[in-house]
Amino acid sequence: KGYEIPIVHVNADDPEACLSAVKFALEYRKRFNKDFLNDLIGYRRYGHNEMEEPSTTQPMLYDAVRKHPTVKRIFAEKLVSEGLISEEKAQNIEMAVTKRIEDAYKKVPAKKEDAVREIELPEPVSNGFPDVDTAIDFDVLRKLNGELINWPESFNVFGKLKKILERRAKAFDDDRKVEWSLAESLAFASILKDGTPIRLTGQDSERGTFAQRNLVLHDSETGEEFVALHHLDDCASSFTVHNSPLSEGSVLGFEYGYNVYSPETLVLWEAQYGDFANAAQVYFDQFISAGRAKWGQKSGLVMLLPHGYEGQGPEHSSGRVERFLQLAAENNWTVANLTSAAQYFHILRRQAKMLLREEIRPLVIMTPKSLLRNPNTVSEVQELSESRFKPVYEQSGLSHAYEKVTRVVLSSGKVSIDISDHFNKMEGDKDWLHIARIEQLYPFPAKDTKELFAKLPNLQEIVWVQEEPQNMGAWSYISPYLTEIAPKGVNVQYIGRRRRSSPAEGDPTVHKKEQERIVSDSLTRKN
Repeated sequence: KGYEIPIVHVNADDPEACLSAVKFALEYRKRFNKDFLNDLIGYRRYGHNEMEEPSTTQPMLYDAVRKHPTVKRIFAEKLVSEGLISEEKAQNIEMAVTKRIEDAYKKVPAKKEDAVREIELPEPVSNGFPDVDTAIDFDVLRKLNGELINWPESFNVFGKLKKILERRAKAFDDDRKVEWSLAESLAFASILKDGTPIRLTGQDSERGTFAQRNLVLHDSETGEEFVALHHLDDCASSFTVHNSPLSEGSVLGFEYGYNVYSPETLVLWEAQYGDFANAAQVYFDQFISAGRAKWGQKSGLVMLLPHGYEGQGPEHSSGRVERFLQLAAENNWTVANLTSAAQYFHILRRQAKMLLREEIRPLVIMTPKSLLRNPNTVSEVQELSESRFKPVYEQSGLSHAYEKVTRVVLSSGKVSIDISDHFNKMEGDKDWLHIARIEQLYPFPAKDTKELFAKLPNLQEIVWVQEEPQNMGAWSYISPYLTEIAPKGVNVQYIGRRRRSSPAEGDPTVHKKEQERIVSDSLTRKN
């Protein structure tokens, strides 16, 4: 009733009825192209692990089960009673099947050495992926940008949205700046042109949860849809984007399976808010993080989890980056928390280029919310055409008087932009400060971070700043790394929210005060 589909209840003791039900379902699907449910009614004969004694807790039920003939016996007696086979024939069939199974089992010891296959993990790479060229020529980017806003003349784009899209059209001619969503669209377009199919699903992914993406346009008069990525010149790669229901486990599980069976496709799953990934935690734990170690199963699945403390409360703040970092080991996946459009562009292109290589791994990105429209995340066009992904990203506008620096402030994600805003407004001496962002949290970019420290000969303290509580966020994961690579005598300190049971405050006023304290403390010299 709830799903408006047929349900057929089938007796599992009746093989012919089971086959009829399956045939019925197939014919129904073929004719009506709708779902069909076969509800198989059976029982468990040997308890939950087939080795325990279920009669200790269910004596009467399992007394009945022991007296009940097996499916094999019931079906054999039916065929014999109807004169279709003899009792001897039934016994011969059973013996033949049993022998085939026993013969297969006996082969295992003889092939033991061959059967036990060593699962080879890629060698740890200090910064994650090998160096990959992800830059795109300026003229190619400009052409792609033109194609992204090239809808039919008869198509009526909604007025406000049309103005936003037309502003994007001028990005390569006027200010030459690219904001987050345009960088994503350009990354998708260039990946498709390179021959890699793309599949994106998630809650509101067609428009974007924060009305930022708008990959699917709707005619304001007819409701007709138009997807510019379906109309790129000289492009044979498929692109699909689907809005999905708030059933995170179901959708993520499907997308993981899709990626495994179509490894040449860039498959992305997006949560409406990163917090909602909680409902799919079993897939992260059992499959995505551990699949390679368990089964040698490679995956290049991308997970986009909107994350950042905006005063919206506990269920709309944290993508629980600490959980992904706790599961991080043996080069099993990449966890990133980005702060610029160019960084996002390059990491998507890097993932696409690595899909069929041995080093491929799933990619978890803590994507922004308010930063989607923050001018400090906008990138120059040349950062797309001449640069590549940087695991460690140094704050622009800093003094190069490295010998004066006594504190280096490290952070990741949205709080990095809050720090940048505050730093740029500061007056007086700022040469004692150096600021950098750890954009790729795992694999930890130890080499790049050590090189940063080496430039600061008089460094006295390394401060890790985060907006998440101390028992959440990246602190517990990153503090041992920072302590290990810190120059001798340099202290590693934490600035952020105290340890808490809830991810965020429920009061926007309290949130604002705490956020101001965190940023101010990180940029204030000790007496």
